[in-house]
Amino acid sequence: MYGITQLDNIVYLVCEMSSVIWKFSLDDPGSQASEYINVEEMSNPRDIVVCRRDRQLYVAELDCIWRVSADDCSDVPEKWLPTGSTTDTFHIRSLSVTSGRLLVMSHDPPRLLQYSTIDKQLLHDVMMPDYMKSLYHGVETTRDTFVVCHTGMPKNGQRWAVSEQFTCSCVMSFYRVLLLLTIETIVSF
Repeated sequence: MYGITQLDNIVYLVCEMSSVIWKFSLDDPGSQASEYINVEEMSNPRDIVVCRRDRQLYVAELDCIWRVSADDCSDVPEKWLPTGSTTDTFHIRSLSVTSGRLLVMSHDPPRLLQYSTIDKQLLHDVMMPDYMKSLYHGVETTRDTFVVCHTGMPKNGQRWAVSEQFTCSCVMSFYRVLLLLTIETIVSF
């Protein structure tokens, strides 16, 4: 696996079984990568995204997410979010970021987790229906929904599909209960 993202005129690339984030300049498209960021403890990156708002790179490994400054190479990379705890564990498939919110696609179990890039707060945790066997990628829309590429259909087994997950959060202040309603629209191919 590998991941690629772009900020301004720099393309950032990660490759599996590496501790390096490669930097390529778009000003000189034919050149080799001359700069890189070494994340010493990182060993097997799966995906990379950049938040334009805070100019931070987020790199997913199976068991954690690293946060690395895109601008300051002297900043020490931060093991920003471990994915395992005594009560909850998930394995990352891919990432996407939208305006200060990081969307994490987990394939074990299949679910979407959305975090604030400001304070690491979990904003949404959406379990996918049982028939969705694997999530591959997802994005947040401007309508506060999630579009997800996955395998598994209610009646057709392992077909590929794209689903839009509508999430409505309502807070009842007296009981401080958060209700999460997920409705889906599916397009298969």
